[in-house]
Amino acid sequence: MELFWWSITIVLFAVGLIGTVLPVLPGTTIILAGAIIHRVMLGSEKSIGWWSIGVLVLLTLTTYALDFLSGYFGAKYFGATKWGMFGAILGALIGIVFGIIGLFVGPVIGAIAGEFIAGKRMIDAGRAGWGSLLGNLAGMIGKLAIGLVMITIFFVTVRAPF
Repeated sequence: MELFWWSITIVLFAVGLIGTVLPVLPGTTIILAGAIIHRVMLGSEKSIGWWSIGVLVLLTLTTYALDFLSGYFGAKYFGATKWGMFGAILGALIGIVFGIIGLFVGPVIGAIAGEFIAGKRMIDAGRAGWGSLLGNLAGMIGKLAIGLVMITIFFVTVRAPF
Protein backbone atom coordinates (compact mmCIF):
# COMPACT_ATOMS: atom_id res chain seq x y z
CA MET A 1 0.00 0.00 0.00
CA GLU A 2 2.93 2.27 0.72
CA LEU A 3 4.08 2.03 -2.89
CA PHE A 4 0.62 3.16 -4.01
CA TRP A 5 0.81 6.35 -1.92
CA TRP A 6 4.33 7.06 -3.13
CA SER A 7 3.05 6.71 -6.71
CA ILE A 8 0.16 9.07 -6.06
CA THR A 9 2.56 11.59 -4.52
CA ILE A 10 4.96 11.43 -7.48
CA VAL A 11 2.09 11.83 -9.98
CA LEU A 12 0.74 14.83 -8.07
CA PHE A 13 4.20 16.39 -8.00
CA ALA A 14 4.56 15.94 -11.77
CA VAL A 15 1.11 17.41 -12.45
CA GLY A 16 1.89 20.24 -10.03
CA LEU A 17 5.10 21.12 -11.88
CA ILE A 18 3.18 21.20 -15.14
CA GLY A 19 0.64 23.43 -13.42
CA THR A 20 3.29 25.97 -12.49
CA VAL A 21 3.77 26.78 -16.17
CA LEU A 22 0.23 26.08 -17.39
CA PRO A 23 -2.00 28.60 -15.65
CA VAL A 24 -5.01 26.29 -15.94
CA LEU A 25 -3.78 24.12 -13.06
CA PRO A 26 -2.95 25.37 -9.55
CA GLY A 27 0.55 23.90 -9.63
CA THR A 28 1.94 24.53 -6.18
CA THR A 29 -1.40 23.70 -4.58
CA ILE A 30 -1.28 20.28 -6.26
CA ILE A 31 2.29 19.78 -5.00
CA LEU A 32 1.15 20.74 -1.51
CA ALA A 33 -1.78 18.33 -1.77
CA GLY A 34 0.60 15.53 -2.74
CA ALA A 35 2.75 16.20 0.32
CA ILE A 36 -0.27 16.37 2.66
CA ILE A 37 -1.80 13.18 1.25
CA HIS A 38 1.54 11.44 1.70
CA ARG A 39 1.75 12.64 5.30
CA VAL A 40 -1.82 11.71 6.20
CA MET A 41 -1.76 8.28 4.56
CA LEU A 42 1.71 7.13 5.66
CA GLY A 43 1.93 8.81 9.05
CA SER A 44 4.74 10.57 10.83
CA GLU A 45 7.13 7.60 10.81
CA LYS A 46 7.34 7.39 7.02
CA SER A 47 6.58 10.90 5.78
CA ILE A 48 7.45 14.54 6.35
CA GLY A 49 6.75 16.51 9.53
CA TRP A 50 4.12 19.16 10.05
CA TRP A 51 6.81 21.87 10.12
CA SER A 52 7.76 20.93 6.58
CA ILE A 53 4.09 21.05 5.59
CA GLY A 54 3.92 24.54 7.11
CA VAL A 55 6.88 25.65 4.99
CA LEU A 56 5.19 24.20 1.89
CA VAL A 57 1.99 26.10 2.73
CA LEU A 58 3.95 29.37 2.99
CA LEU A 59 5.66 28.70 -0.35
CA THR A 60 2.28 27.96 -1.94
CA LEU A 61 0.86 31.25 -0.66
CA THR A 62 3.97 33.02 -1.96
CA THR A 63 3.30 31.71 -5.48
CA TYR A 64 -0.23 33.08 -5.41
CA ALA A 65 1.06 36.51 -4.44
CA LEU A 66 3.74 36.24 -7.13
CA ASP A 67 1.18 35.20 -9.72
CA PHE A 68 -1.13 38.09 -8.91
CA LEU A 69 1.51 40.82 -8.64
CA SER A 70 4.01 39.89 -11.35
CA GLY A 71 2.12 41.57 -14.21
CA TYR A 72 1.52 44.62 -12.05
CA PHE A 73 5.19 45.08 -11.20
CA GLY A 74 6.28 44.30 -14.76
CA ALA A 75 4.06 47.08 -16.06
CA LYS A 76 5.25 49.40 -13.31
CA TYR A 77 8.91 48.69 -14.11
CA PHE A 78 8.32 49.67 -17.73
CA GLY A 79 6.79 52.99 -16.72
CA ALA A 80 3.07 52.30 -16.58
CA THR A 81 0.82 54.79 -14.82
CA LYS A 82 -1.60 53.74 -12.10
CA TRP A 83 -4.20 53.29 -14.84
CA GLY A 84 -1.91 50.91 -16.71
CA MET A 85 -1.12 48.89 -13.60
CA PHE A 86 -4.80 48.71 -12.67
CA GLY A 87 -5.56 47.65 -16.25
CA ALA A 88 -2.94 44.88 -16.03
CA ILE A 89 -4.53 43.48 -12.86
CA LEU A 90 -8.04 43.78 -14.30
CA GLY A 91 -6.87 42.20 -17.55
CA ALA A 92 -5.38 39.27 -15.63
CA LEU A 93 -8.65 38.71 -13.77
CA ILE A 94 -10.70 38.86 -16.96
CA GLY A 95 -8.12 36.80 -18.84
CA ILE A 96 -8.66 33.85 -16.49
CA VAL A 97 -12.03 33.30 -18.18
CA PHE A 98 -10.34 32.77 -21.55
CA GLY A 99 -7.84 30.12 -20.42
CA ILE A 100 -4.12 30.05 -21.04
CA ILE A 101 -4.07 32.60 -23.84
CA GLY A 102 -6.23 34.97 -21.82
CA LEU A 103 -3.84 34.86 -18.90
CA PHE A 104 -1.03 36.11 -21.11
CA VAL A 105 -2.98 38.44 -23.36
CA GLY A 106 -5.39 39.83 -20.73
CA PRO A 107 -2.81 41.75 -18.68
CA VAL A 108 -1.19 43.13 -21.84
CA ILE A 109 -4.50 44.38 -23.24
CA GLY A 110 -5.50 45.67 -19.79
CA ALA A 111 -2.25 47.60 -19.37
CA ILE A 112 -2.51 49.09 -22.86
CA ALA A 113 -6.17 50.04 -22.32
CA GLY A 114 -5.36 51.57 -18.95
CA GLU A 115 -2.61 53.68 -20.51
CA PHE A 116 -4.96 54.86 -23.26
CA ILE A 117 -7.51 55.85 -20.62
CA ALA A 118 -4.74 57.81 -18.88
CA GLY A 119 -4.13 59.64 -22.15
CA LYS A 120 -0.78 58.08 -23.01
CA ARG A 121 0.53 57.62 -26.53
CA MET A 122 0.62 54.22 -28.25
CA ILE A 123 4.37 53.78 -27.65
CA ASP A 124 3.96 54.34 -23.89
CA ALA A 125 0.92 52.07 -23.76
CA GLY A 126 2.79 49.36 -25.69
CA ARG A 127 5.73 49.63 -23.30
CA ALA A 128 3.38 49.09 -20.35
CA GLY A 129 1.81 46.08 -22.08
CA TRP A 130 5.24 44.63 -22.83
CA GLY A 131 6.22 45.09 -19.18
CA SER A 132 3.09 43.29 -18.06
CA LEU A 133 3.86 40.35 -20.35
CA LEU A 134 7.47 40.13 -19.16
CA GLY A 135 6.30 40.36 -15.56
CA ASN A 136 3.91 37.45 -16.09
CA LEU A 137 6.66 35.36 -17.69
CA ALA A 138 9.00 36.15 -14.79
CA GLY A 139 6.21 35.16 -12.39
CA MET A 140 5.79 31.84 -14.21
CA ILE A 141 9.52 31.12 -13.94
CA GLY A 142 9.37 32.05 -10.25
CA LYS A 143 6.45 29.67 -9.67
CA LEU A 144 8.33 26.87 -11.41
CA ALA A 145 11.39 27.50 -9.22
CA ILE A 146 9.28 27.54 -6.06
CA GLY A 147 7.56 24.31 -7.15
CA LEU A 148 10.96 22.66 -7.58
CA VAL A 149 12.03 23.94 -4.15
CA MET A 150 8.84 22.51 -2.63
CA ILE A 151 9.52 19.08 -4.12
CA THR A 152 13.14 19.25 -2.99
CA ILE A 153 12.06 20.11 0.56
CA PHE A 154 9.71 17.13 0.52
CA PHE A 155 12.38 14.66 -0.61
CA VAL A 156 15.03 16.05 1.74
CA THR A 157 12.76 15.85 4.79
CA VAL A 158 10.80 12.66 4.04
CA ARG A 159 11.56 9.61 6.14
CA ALA A 160 11.80 7.19 3.24
CA PRO A 161 11.78 3.43 3.76
CA PHE A 162 14.64 2.84 1.32
